[in-house]
Amino acid sequence: MQDESARRDEIDSVADAWRRDGLTEPLLAMLELSKRAGRVAMLVQQALRGPLADLGLTYAEFEVLTVLRREGEPYRLTPSELTRSAFLTSGGTSNVLQRLQKAGYVEREANAGDARSRFVQLTSEGLRVTERALAASGAAHEDVLARVPQEDVRAAADALREVLLVAGRRRFR
Repeated sequence: MQDESARRDEIDSVADAWRRDGLTEPLLAMLELSKRAGRVAMLVQQALRGPLADLGLTYAEFEVLTVLRREGEPYRLTPSELTRSAFLTSGGTSNVLQRLQKAGYVEREANAGDARSRFVQLTSEGLRVTERALAASGAAHEDVLARVPQEDVRAAADALREVLLVAGRRRFR
C-alpha cells in the first residue's frame, strides 16, 4: 500500500506554496477544498463539452434544460425560478433562453397567475435532447470518476453536502 504522505495531486503543490507564504492551516484547508471541488467540476465539464457540442448545446443551456426536466411535467418554470435553480445571472438566463427558444427546445407562454411574467416550458424536442444530454452527463461522470472507489465518492458527496448546508446560506451582493 502506498504511503498516504506520498499521495499528492496538483493542488498539493499549490498548497505548499501557500504554506510557504504563511497561510494558516485552517485557511489552507478551505482553499484546498474549493480548489479540489472546482477541479472535479471542471474535469466533468471538460468530459461533457464534446458530447454537448454534438447535441448543439453549451453547458449553460444543458443546465437550464435539466432544471426544467427535473420539474417534471409540464416541465415549466418562470425565468426567475430558472435563474435561481440553474445558478445563472438573469442576463445569462435570458441569453440562454433566447438560444434554446430559437433551437425549438423551449417555448414561452403566458403566466395566468402573473401578467408580468411568462413561463418557460420544454418542448417535446427539448425533452428529447435533454434526455440525450443527461445520458451524456452520466457517461461523463462515470468516465471521470470510474477509478475512484464508490465509498470515497459517497463520502466526498456527503462531506460537501455538510459544507454547502453552512456555506450555501451565505448571500452576496
